[in-house]
Amino acid sequence: MATRIRLRRVGRKGQAYFRIVVADSKSPRDGRFVATIGHYNPRANPAVIDVNAEQARAWLEKGAT
Repeated sequence: MATRIRLRRVGRKGQAYFRIVVADSKSPRDGRFVATIGHYNPRANPAVIDVNAEQARAWLEKGAT
């Protein structure tokens, strides 16, 4: 299974909030995912990005792009 690290949109219309997830490369943007490794809030000033570096590194070592 080819995996990708990408953003999954959550939140209401006009109030986007994103989770950073590991998902199969063929899954839709907001579809099934394998793991959540962080979140991104573009509405905060400044924008907040919180990533679990240990989990991200582990997934990158497993071949996630």
